[in-house]
Amino acid sequence: MQNVSQKEAADAMPLAKVESARFWRDSRFRDMECLSASFLTHEYAPHAHDTFSIGAIESGSQIATLSGRREETGPGDLYLIDPGVVHDGAPGGEGYRYRMIYPDTKLFIDILEDVTGKAFNATPSFARALPCDPQLAKAFHNAHRTLESGAGALESDESMFSVLAAIFARYGSTIVLPIDTKERSAVARARDYLIENFDCDVGLEELATVAGLSRAHLIRAFRREYHITPHAFLTDRRVLVARRLLREGRMPADVAVECGFADQAHFTRHFKSRTGVTPGQFRVG
Repeated sequence: MQNVSQKEAADAMPLAKVESARFWRDSRFRDMECLSASFLTHEYAPHAHDTFSIGAIESGSQIATLSGRREETGPGDLYLIDPGVVHDGAPGGEGYRYRMIYPDTKLFIDILEDVTGKAFNATPSFARALPCDPQLAKAFHNAHRTLESGAGALESDESMFSVLAAIFARYGSTIVLPIDTKERSAVARARDYLIENFDCDVGLEELATVAGLSRAHLIRAFRREYHITPHAFLTDRRVLVARRLLREGRMPADVAVECGFADQAHFTRHFKSRTGVTPGQFRVG
């Protein structure tokens, strides 16, 4: 997606010499998680969020895979990722600086109902995950910087509310559930089993029995349906639960044990590879 205007923007905002990440929660938007970061070598492992992931790159470029499609993004491009969509991310070229927010579905519905004055009786979604929209990307950066600077409540509320409403007005949609099939039901049983037993040492044969598929068939079908292996899904589920426990103020060492990680170092490695920050940074953010 890179073009001349993006290169000019990147040249105007040179990349930092070292990696950095700032994480915080904003109580004015239902404790929405926010991130501003510069990454030179850090690579995100395939993962999903239980919230929306919305952001834009300020400088440099990132190479990301969403739902099996690999694409490079830079200044002027937006990230509009629905909850549950598996994605990764790695620096393109010399790295990138970007800003992200993670609003939950309820927050989005509240905004849509405010804008329309009507009840929103559906599940919000985005029709495009990586649109190129320099105007909205600039508006998003301005709103994000306003939040990060600790500006007054009205200024912060108005800027972020307006940009989220504008993004959904331009790219919003609703989720249409796919038609069920025998194979889709089988891998869904396996997925649900992993969700329920995330803190256990689940084996492949055990999971294949739950699904009613052979081990090889399960791995192929699971990856085809969710764009991630069963083991990667289990690790991601553990990280999602860990995020909730850390938000409650639990200590990282205790969370590591409760979520089925081998030890705290194992937990920290997987947590950072999916969030960009350590469990300690996330806990105090």
